[in-house]
This record gives sequence, C-alpha cells and structure tokens, in this order.
Amino acid sequence: MRLLRILGKFTGRESGVTFIETVVALAILGVIAVAFLNGLTTTSKSAFIADEQTTAESLAQSQIEWVKNASYSYNATTYSPAPIPSGKDYLNYSALITAEPLRDPDDGIQKITVTVKRSDKGVTKLEGYKVDR
Repeated sequence: MRLLRILGKFTGRESGVTFIETVVALAILGVIAVAFLNGLTTTSKSAFIADEQTTAESLAQSQIEWVKNASYSYNATTYSPAPIPSGKDYLNYSALITAEPLRDPDDGIQKITVTVKRSDKGVTKLEGYKVDR
C-alpha cells in the first residue's frame, strides 16, 4: 500500500509520454520488425532452394529414363543427354551423363550417373543402371 502511494507521487504529475518511453517503444518495434523480415528472407530462400532441387531431380529422372531407352553402347563412358525443355523453369540447367561398366570387360550392365547443374553449380546427382536387353 505504501509503495502505491510513493509511485502515485511520481506518476501523478506527469501528463503525456516521455522521450525515453518513446525511444524504448521504437527500439522494441525495430527489433520485432528485423526479426519478421529475417523470417521472410529465410522463407523466401528456402522456397527457392526447394524449387531448384525439385526441378533438378525431375530433370535428372527424365535423363535417366532417356538413357535407359537408348540403345546400349558397350564400353561407353558418356551418353548424350536428352534435350532440356525450354521455358523459364529450366533456364540455365544442364545435364552430364556418365557411364561405367560394372565389370571389366563390359558384360552388359553399366552404372549411369546423371549430374544436373544450374549455372555450372551442381544441384543434384542421380544414379541408375542400364542393361543390354
């Protein structure tokens, strides 16, 4: 009770908001705004990376299917990639397809590795097998 009377003496004479209170309120709002903007930035980057990864995996899978449907080439070290679809979704993507026989000499089974790059930066790598049928 005594504490309330003492506080009343100091606060009862004031009218309006002091400069310090305004600065503290603005600082709190600034911290909240920075945290919110950092969250938006992180979310945006995550969405871009997920989209890039999904596109690269889809492209790699189509390249693997392309190679599996092509005729078998004994002792091949590479296969030519399928044409990459045009459009903004596949802009700056490229595919490199390498092959290596599982046994020496090549007995009709090759390990196929598809590396998908975007702007010469590796995005994903997918491996599969090609069999001479």
